[in-house]
Amino acid sequence: MNFHSIACATFAFALLSAYPSHAAHAQAAAETAGATSVAGSAAASAKSPAIPAMPSASNPSKSQHLTITAGPPPEVINRQNLEKHAGTDAAKLLVRSTPSGSHVWIDGAFVGNTPMLLIVAPGKYHVDLRGPRQETGSRIVDLLPRETREIASTLTAHYPTRVVIR
Repeated sequence: MNFHSIACATFAFALLSAYPSHAAHAQAAAETAGATSVAGSAAASAKSPAIPAMPSASNPSKSQHLTITAGPPPEVINRQNLEKHAGTDAAKLLVRSTPSGSHVWIDGAFVGNTPMLLIVAPGKYHVDLRGPRQETGSRIVDLLPRETREIASTLTAHYPTRVVIR
């Protein structure tokens, strides 16, 4: 065995000790260099890495990953929170837009799509509308106790939808 074969076998043994998952590559490199006994004994002593078990359906809290939880979507939760804090003097806000089906945001929280009726506490609200093609609209609405108000917005595009070249 020459110096190169001994160095290669030593490297293979160190690699097998540090990274058991690379055992096959290290053993092949050592055998190519002519060191069969060092690589063979190191490969035999190498253990495969432990693989964590999947969480069971009965106990999903043991998972280290994000999981999908059952329940209402965020917009429903946001709408329910508005209604829960409305109180006995609740106001009603009917939101419509052109185009219909635009996203409605009340004070920065997504609450659904137009047209929609919201039951909210009296007060001042910042209503943002966002259309399907990047159209936007914004209003500040001040509602009195037991007031019913309808807001209808025609959304405007930030970018041109059509270009004419002459």
